[in-house]
Amino acid sequence: SSTSDGFFISQEKYIQDLLARAALSDERTVETPMELNVHLRATDGDPLPDPTRYRHLVGSLVYLAVTRPDISYPVRILSQFVSAPTSVHYSHLLRVLRYLQGTISHRLFFPSSSSLQLQAYADATWASDPFDRRSLSAYCVFLGGSLIAWKTKKQIAVSRSSAEAELRAMALLTAEVTWLRWLLQDFGVSVTTPTMLLSDSTGAI
Repeated sequence: SSTSDGFFISQEKYIQDLLARAALSDERTVETPMELNVHLRATDGDPLPDPTRYRHLVGSLVYLAVTRPDISYPVRILSQFVSAPTSVHYSHLLRVLRYLQGTISHRLFFPSSSSLQLQAYADATWASDPFDRRSLSAYCVFLGGSLIAWKTKKQIAVSRSSAEAELRAMALLTAEVTWLRWLLQDFGVSVTTPTMLLSDSTGAI
């Protein structure tokens, strides 16, 4: 939808359909899509007798994450277990759905008066996978006041320190920013100033 101030992008109808398919037994909501410091393992809980429902719901959440960056991290975690989900994985999936139930009206806003300068943020969780000890990279990129890119991705190598994990996340983001700068130039947007890349890791910087 659009207003004089800018554009809103929402998948509210899609969430409504998803919740109807999930058939939640109550209308409880939660404040966050995943609990803090949760480390899920493939062996947690009992295997689901029929994993089809889990796979279907996680697949729907992957599509929904296109406009809901706030669920990008938990969806990335839950999607690791689609081959053999358990009761514990399913309970965390239900938490994401309850979070969406309480935030169904959340949407992305793209202001019409926004500047055309890029600003980027990177972060990482060190050794977040308890089995292979690989870390997760995460980033988001703003064009002025508009969020235009975000990603959560498992790193391809084991980082030996949190600073190294943060540095790998910054490297991933640098590649994305480089591509976005080229894209803006193809659109005729002048990109002459450096792009600010922000990280909370002093060691990585």
